[in-house]
Amino acid sequence: MPKIILWISLFLFGQTTYAQSAGMKWMTLAEAEAAAAKDPRPILIDLYTEWCGWCKVMDKKTYKNKNVFDYLNGKFYAVKLDAESKGSLQWKGKSYAYNSQYKVNEIAFFLAGGQLSFPTTVIIPAGTNDPQPIPGFLEPKDLEQVVKYFGEGAYKVQQFPAYQRGFKGNW
Repeated sequence: MPKIILWISLFLFGQTTYAQSAGMKWMTLAEAEAAAAKDPRPILIDLYTEWCGWCKVMDKKTYKNKNVFDYLNGKFYAVKLDAESKGSLQWKGKSYAYNSQYKVNEIAFFLAGGQLSFPTTVIIPAGTNDPQPIPGFLEPKDLEQVVKYFGEGAYKVQQFPAYQRGFKGNW
């Protein structure tokens, strides 16, 4: 009987370890910047706050979706960034500090184009410093057309409304 319990325990531990390793491969802002300098890819930033309920729903429903994490891990550098980070953050040679008046880090203003809303998904196309903020909760099917627009390079040759009209999603 003890051997069976040992084998079951090892099996379950192995399954838990696999489940924990599967999913989004989040990076820090600095890691994504360094990786993009070596191998250019778009950067996706999940701009969130700890108190944001929809941010938590997006974590559970969208970023745990296999189609989402497989695609993002393969085509993007993904960053999870707390908009209320109190430490100094560096991006493209500039330092961003916590703004106590607005209770957010100044990088959140930059990434969201001054329009703070949480969650906000920010895409920075490869080779640029031009954040494209998409405010609000996104279901996997809604995120699909946005990430594929940037991940497949369609943004270089086509405006998003035209891309949207012809887009056929499968998530």
